[in-house]
Amino acid sequence: MPLGDAIKSIASVLPEIPKPTRKPSLTEKFIWTAVALIVFLVMSQIPLFGVSTAGGPANTSILRTIFASTQGTLMQLGIGPIVTAGLISQLLVGSELIPLDFSKPEDRSTFSAFNKVFTVAFIIAESVLYTLSGYLRAPNNLPLTPVAEIIVIVQLVLASMVVFMLDQMIQRGWGLGSGISLFIMAGVAQSFMLDLFSPLPTPSYFGIVPYAVNATLTKTLPTIIYRGQFPSIVGLVATIGIMLFIIYLEGVRIEVPISSQKYKGFSGVYPIKLLYVSNIPVILVGALLANFQLFAELIYSRFPSGNSFMNLIATFGTQGGQQVITGGLLYYLTTPFDLGQAAADPLRTFTSIGFMVLFSVLFARLWVELGGMSPEKAAKSLLDAQVTVPGFRSTTASLGMVLSKYIPAVTIIGGILVGLIAGVSSVLGVFGGSGIGLLLMIDIILQYYQVLVKEQIEDLMPRLGGLIGRS
Repeated sequence: MPLGDAIKSIASVLPEIPKPTRKPSLTEKFIWTAVALIVFLVMSQIPLFGVSTAGGPANTSILRTIFASTQGTLMQLGIGPIVTAGLISQLLVGSELIPLDFSKPEDRSTFSAFNKVFTVAFIIAESVLYTLSGYLRAPNNLPLTPVAEIIVIVQLVLASMVVFMLDQMIQRGWGLGSGISLFIMAGVAQSFMLDLFSPLPTPSYFGIVPYAVNATLTKTLPTIIYRGQFPSIVGLVATIGIMLFIIYLEGVRIEVPISSQKYKGFSGVYPIKLLYVSNIPVILVGALLANFQLFAELIYSRFPSGNSFMNLIATFGTQGGQQVITGGLLYYLTTPFDLGQAAADPLRTFTSIGFMVLFSVLFARLWVELGGMSPEKAAKSLLDAQVTVPGFRSTTASLGMVLSKYIPAVTIIGGILVGLIAGVSSVLGVFGGSGIGLLLMIDIILQYYQVLVKEQIEDLMPRLGGLIGRS
């Protein structure tokens, strides 16, 4: 039996959300999207039975931002298995290790089956690894018993399957946009609002707004300018400035003139965004770095100090009840989270931002080549749509030569920009958890704006909306 048929057979027995029999109205889509978001947020507050929600490595905050996970709750894995499976599926298809032609309905069905099976496999694998690695602990920091480990694995698998079904529900047309994007945006926005308005004592108010009100009443207003690792005016100004800069960059593009071979006289432009690969590079860098940190912390918990090789990689200490990196190679690759830390160790600031920029560029180039976004693949897509560039022959080589003047350059420039934004914004203490989180939130909000515009146009002028959806 061919591999594709075998995967489809496995996928057919897995749970699946059916497509709506009719197109839901915009109001109905809003309702289903809200239901999915509420279910996700509720699960993010339900603790895993038999597991402590306290503590946890502080240095995995980047991973929790990217994967919308919450320590010690049903959302311990968040959307991690779904994102990982999706990235691997796209890389396998983009590199043609799995040859599929998305213009054929049967190949699109095969890809969906691959992605579905990979996702379920990663849900099971990550549930087992997180539990058996010792990362999750029982109350009073005791290790889990074998029976407790089985119970925790079952909870993680079931909760992650619910998230997978919610994402399926939204993507199949019941809701708006993507469930993955929705859950990431919700997590970052929640952190953003806490930085603004949280009244929790730390020892004074955590959020900048209640702290500023209290500082005004107590005549200590200058203290709001900079508060170390807590939200401050410096962080707020940096957040607003970087948000405006990202929005500006999202609109910068190169427009290559094109004309239709099918409809004579029709012409337009093929836009190549400056941020050509969007925020994919910093997602990959953040996931790579956070996984390295998590792996190092798990090893360190079993072989604390005295291991010279381990000390070379990373050393750990406790700060605010959490385990943090205090030395070693990983220390110089993790970005400081406020100006005080950055000023105290300029070498760490320079090396960490340099690492973020360098690997963002490397991952950007890798994603363009393996993700089907190279000049040759883009040229093939134009020809498949019966579109060409005026003055050039309608061949993949000819159009690829035109696009190769722009795509490699914007790939490198875009990688540098998103790497710098992610690194510098973290140092400045931007709101939303991290610079990567801010990048993700803004990009997702802009995506949702485009989705809403398309939905409104489809409601008013269905044929025009369909053209926008294919463009």
